[in-house]
Amino acid sequence: MWIAPERRRLGRWIAPALAVAAGVAIGATEATRGHMSTGLVGFAVLLGYGVLLAYRRGESVLTTHEAFGVGRRSGIHLRAAAMTGDVLVGVIVAAMLVQALRGAEIGLLAGLAAVAGVTYFLSIVMLNRTY
Repeated sequence: MWIAPERRRLGRWIAPALAVAAGVAIGATEATRGHMSTGLVGFAVLLGYGVLLAYRRGESVLTTHEAFGVGRRSGIHLRAAAMTGDVLVGVIVAAMLVQALRGAEIGLLAGLAAVAGVTYFLSIVMLNRTY
């Protein structure tokens, strides 16, 4: 059957694979232009974004604090916060891609992407320690 779990799992890897493939493309494009450091930074940012997407693909919503409410309300607030973060990180990564392809400076946007990635990583580590 086409909706078998084995086939649905493959669809969850499309977004992370596309992010890493875009990183390889940006890295190769910038390297052929002679901007090796820009290519490496672009690849690193997109690799990190792909890892983030891969990690988040099976993540469930957990209540972390009573400030989010209880029950259904806490789930709504947590999903809204996660979606907001995902959109903001996506915008930063997209802006960095555009700047890299234009040949412009990407340092500030790469720094913002790094802050987002480190913040997410640290929150995962801290939340896993409390449960």
